[in-house]
Amino acid sequence: MLYTDTYHAPIGLLTLASDGEKLTGIWFDGQKYFGSGLSKETEKKALPVFEQTVDWLDLYFSGQKPYFTPPLLLSGSDFRMAVWNRILQIPYGETVTYGQIAKELSVEMGFAHMSAQAVGGAVGHNPISIIVPCHRVLGAGGKLTGYAGGIKKKMALLELEGIPYCL
Repeated sequence: MLYTDTYHAPIGLLTLASDGEKLTGIWFDGQKYFGSGLSKETEKKALPVFEQTVDWLDLYFSGQKPYFTPPLLLSGSDFRMAVWNRILQIPYGETVTYGQIAKELSVEMGFAHMSAQAVGGAVGHNPISIIVPCHRVLGAGGKLTGYAGGIKKKMALLELEGIPYCL
């Protein structure tokens, strides 16, 4: 059984998902891949992990750097997990490019080359928006590129953190 709740963020309604113990998803309503991994059987329920997530989001949207991370449960292929774990390492207020992640992971995984587009595909399927900060991943030269929640939401998140970007 999976559980859901909602959060009214300043930039749109978010749906939260949990297995009862850990956070398994945060999606902007209407975003690409909304609810990926959710079964048809969900129950809206107040849970401690949702309380922690709301506390984290409240801090974040008030312009503060959250000092904790709610317990997360990411589920995906080995490649997607590697990309998402790398994204979790991007500090608040900083960015990396898809190409940088591809280069780092190709070395780490023992590949001669990895495409930035493959990394972009994994980034786009990130099921835990904002906390797994895929909005901090930019194109070459700091160029603003797609975002499953919508480019305007990505811009708002970057601006909230004081991160410059190029259009």
